[in-house]
Amino acid sequence: MADITQKLIGQSPAWLVTLDSISGLAAIDKPILVVGEHGTGKTSVARRLHFLSPRWEQVWQAVNCAAVDVSTLEARLFGSPSGQAESLLEAADGGTLFIDNIEFMPLHVQEKLLGVIETGTFETISGDENVSVDIRILSASAVDLYAEVIAGHFSANLLSVLAFDVITLPPLRARKPDIMPMAEKFAQNMVKLLDEESFPGFSAEVIEFLQEYEWPCNVRELKSVVERAVGRAWNDEGGWGTPITSIVLDPFDTNWQLAKGRSATKGSVVIKDSVSLENTVNIANDIKEMSFADRTDAFEFSLIQEALTHGKNHQGKASKYLGLTYHQFRGLLRKHGLKK
Repeated sequence: MADITQKLIGQSPAWLVTLDSISGLAAIDKPILVVGEHGTGKTSVARRLHFLSPRWEQVWQAVNCAAVDVSTLEARLFGSPSGQAESLLEAADGGTLFIDNIEFMPLHVQEKLLGVIETGTFETISGDENVSVDIRILSASAVDLYAEVIAGHFSANLLSVLAFDVITLPPLRARKPDIMPMAEKFAQNMVKLLDEESFPGFSAEVIEFLQEYEWPCNVRELKSVVERAVGRAWNDEGGWGTPITSIVLDPFDTNWQLAKGRSATKGSVVIKDSVSLENTVNIANDIKEMSFADRTDAFEFSLIQEALTHGKNHQGKASKYLGLTYHQFRGLLRKHGLKK
């Protein structure tokens, strides 16, 4: 149980409210629906609900509907037609069954699951017997299930039962104070994996970037980015002598792309927005018709690009290349729409 608790890092107000909700609902032996964007930690929250519940010593079973072929999901849940394979419902008897991405469950399977929740029994696919189970159902989704009901893709009756109560997970962008504690934890895990004894931390520029980036893929993306940064620094330097100074959001962003037309909106610390890139093309095409101020801006922009290329997208190195302070350089990024 200690391991489950350690995975849910955070002390931000939004996360503390979530933790309180988890603790309160864990003891109520009813279905709970966990919703949130991809990468917000829905599986970890469901595990915490189980391990803080009276069923914590009993079995935990999980199935990801998005990762199971539709034709086999029913067999996974209710047993194979031959009766040789034990169903997940039987395997979870006495404990908890967690159903992730439940919106991918076919409607006819949804109706059968509704029957299990309401009666505690189900008929095997072979039809040979009725099975009784004592089970708690936890489920999760990253989509608006009410919209799925309206569209006819999800059972309104099942949703009303699954949502005895709902835990909505905040996205990482709403948990700014939690970003660095999680980043440090992910970095320390990489240090252990690499069999190193110490970690020098992150530079001030990297810390600022990690805290200000929007993290569209949430905690999953933060984990990957931090682990990549630690791994690359370790490879480049054969260990660490100084704090991490480079963050790579897109590992595919190189000088040799596999496909033409790939968007270069992600690279290192600098995030370029497509509108700014389009404006730059227009500036280059129409430079002869520009005013003095516009030509000055175009030249300034080209210097920024040159500095970023020289510094491999590292803002600190780019500012030194231009003889500017870090904050002066950041001001130029904002001016030209290169920093959100």
